[in-house]
Amino acid sequence: MTVPTHVQAMLTRMRAKFTPEKLRAQMRSRNAPFRTLRPVRTASEASALRYWARLIGPASTQDRDVIADPASLASAQDYSGNIENYIGTVKVPVGVIGPLRVNGVNAADDFHIPLATTEAALVASYGRGAYAATKAGGVSTAVLYEGVIRTPAFVFDDILNAGLFVEWVANTIDALRDAAEGTTKHGKLIAVEPVVDTDVVFLICRYTTGDASGQNMVTIATHALCDRIAAECPVPINRWYIEGNFSGDKKASALGLMTGRGRKVTASVMLPAAIIEKTLGTTAQAMLDYGRIADLGAKLSGQMGAQAHYANALAALYIATGQDAACVAESALGFTRMEARGDALFCSVTMPNILVGSVGGGTGLASQSAGLNILGLKGAGKGAALAEVTAAVCLCGEISIVAAIAAGDFTRAHESLARLR
Repeated sequence: MTVPTHVQAMLTRMRAKFTPEKLRAQMRSRNAPFRTLRPVRTASEASALRYWARLIGPASTQDRDVIADPASLASAQDYSGNIENYIGTVKVPVGVIGPLRVNGVNAADDFHIPLATTEAALVASYGRGAYAATKAGGVSTAVLYEGVIRTPAFVFDDILNAGLFVEWVANTIDALRDAAEGTTKHGKLIAVEPVVDTDVVFLICRYTTGDASGQNMVTIATHALCDRIAAECPVPINRWYIEGNFSGDKKASALGLMTGRGRKVTASVMLPAAIIEKTLGTTAQAMLDYGRIADLGAKLSGQMGAQAHYANALAALYIATGQDAACVAESALGFTRMEARGDALFCSVTMPNILVGSVGGGTGLASQSAGLNILGLKGAGKGAALAEVTAAVCLCGEISIVAAIAAGDFTRAHESLARLR
């Protein structure tokens, strides 16, 4: 057997670092006493400074003053509902693009979009795509479907009891719906779909969540549903779990890609040849030529869906508007299409897992609230519109990056806006 060179190099590094003497010393250090941080749920200036008294050493007083600046200390209590063990705030630069014209079922206006990121060239790229789309008349959008899911798992002795359990759930669905919806004013249980794997049953509990993203809402509602099942089901249940890791929460999954988790949104625009050439510096044919290669690359690499970089827009917009940034993992799924329509280029995205809310979560914090106000999409009645705008922004990014790579401008743009600045 031939050991690859990079494996040999790794083994050499490990031997140098982990000598028997060093390993024995490390083992001894594992038994050294330690003093854990005392957890604090209600943030305050005093609790933040107590934490910093522990952190000075590896961190400097200058680090403390940057994160625990006077404004962050003065407003500490405002963050109590969003974080534990508060020590201050991290400042992420926010850029703005627009106006982006959206002609949607729920969002119909010209929007300025705040994007929070530390990645140079990102805002410029999305701004360029937004300019091209708006010059072409705007992006058409629609929410096609919505439903946030939680998937509790139930374990039985055998497949017979699993089947009897499914039958009981089907016959008791009205009472279970009442239990779930009794925990929320806005959530509605719209479907319960069983998936059986021998002695285990997953229940796909799907909810509409009003204008909220709804992650906590569906967890609490589903727990009430499971409590009702545990109390009343005549079939012996060995054990149950509130989430069986089936829902795709915070991760990409085939289930989310096909059936959606959150809001499924489509967005499209028709780009005339003249606009492509003038605003994007390339041609429709060049974009199609590259698009075919990118689509092939997605298929060959096993990408779930086929798209260029939804995650860039999602992360920046989610952070700027107080969304759950970890949901980028599942939201960044979908399909980008580019097709010739005469001399024009039809561009679209379909995204099944957009998880955003105009209320709840981090949307009530001052900076994030300001981000939603820039959009004009804060508060009740704005959740579906926010999802449509989110898809429209992702479409702008797809247009811009495909045009940049097709024209050979991608590297140059990053050099001029980042490395060589």
